[in-house]
Amino acid sequence: MSPGRGKQMAGPRGLAAEDEQGAGDHRPTELTVAVTGPTGTFGSGLVPLLQADDRVTRVVGIARRPFDPAERGWTKMDYRRGDVRDPDSLREAFDGVDVVVHLAFLITGTAGREATRAINVEGTLNVFRAAAAAGASRFVHASSVAAYGFHRDNPVGMTEDWPVRPAARLFYAQEKAELEQRLAEEASAHPDLALFLLRPSLVVGPHSLGGKDLLPGRLAPLGRLLADAANRRLPVPLPVVVADLPLQAVHEDDVGQALMRCVLGSGPPGAYNIAGDGVLSTADVAREYGAIPLPVPGGPARLTARAVSRLPFLPAAAEWVEAASHPAIMDTTKAKEQLGWRPRYSGREALRSMLDRTG
Repeated sequence: MSPGRGKQMAGPRGLAAEDEQGAGDHRPTELTVAVTGPTGTFGSGLVPLLQADDRVTRVVGIARRPFDPAERGWTKMDYRRGDVRDPDSLREAFDGVDVVVHLAFLITGTAGREATRAINVEGTLNVFRAAAAAGASRFVHASSVAAYGFHRDNPVGMTEDWPVRPAARLFYAQEKAELEQRLAEEASAHPDLALFLLRPSLVVGPHSLGGKDLLPGRLAPLGRLLADAANRRLPVPLPVVVADLPLQAVHEDDVGQALMRCVLGSGPPGAYNIAGDGVLSTADVAREYGAIPLPVPGGPARLTARAVSRLPFLPAAAEWVEAASHPAIMDTTKAKEQLGWRPRYSGREALRSMLDRTG
């Protein structure tokens, strides 16, 4: 347990003044924070805030691939090479930490079913148990809107009270829902470790393209090149047929702000929906890419997506088609009122920030 736990400090750095709602809460200083998967999209939003906040004195970054935190300006961070599948390395890395933020998760499924589950599900449980054994006070888990599944009865504007249920096919959504349920069970057995769950919508921003591998193994660099090429504005406007489907997006920096509030305990433990203000349509997205959208009704597209998602022998990456089978639109009132979180970017502005980076 860190010696500074329980001390108080007024006036943080790292969170802007307009983000300091709920200043009457008891937020300790001299925090040691461990972050798994710190170099991904979510880490790009969180770690600079940890670096800038005087209440955080030390950050432990756990990743399988070596990196130099100093090259990124992360002078508070100590790099520890570790694997979420190795409980011993986690227990060693978490010695003396106050808060654990778990961001390491495979999204595309290119590693294979068995390895993906070992990292995503069993690895997450390893991280929680190691945090509990270390005596940490808060555990922050990056869940997803996908935890709600894509069920026909999901309402538009889901609150955190709506149940998380595994999707019919998409492995990522299934694992996120399963993990929320299993983490709740773990938390009940470790009441001294407060569990925070963030459910962000589609996360975009300057670092979102490089945060994941779309192709396996040696083809990963090619996948990143293809993703970069696909996420550029069209050189000339072209007509594009798009199904009329709604979606939400959130900027990586706004996700970082929400994670930081959980690190500091700015609100009660529990689940929080995170999305930029405003609901986009696929036609809006097409316009941002420089296309001329030709909208068609979304109903047939949703039915087609549901049918395709049920095909046998579907590759893991193709399972993402299920996300188009039913809208996943959340209400973010709880995060704003209880966590004191305010998105600085609308969903449209978040998308533009990604496209502005790629041109």
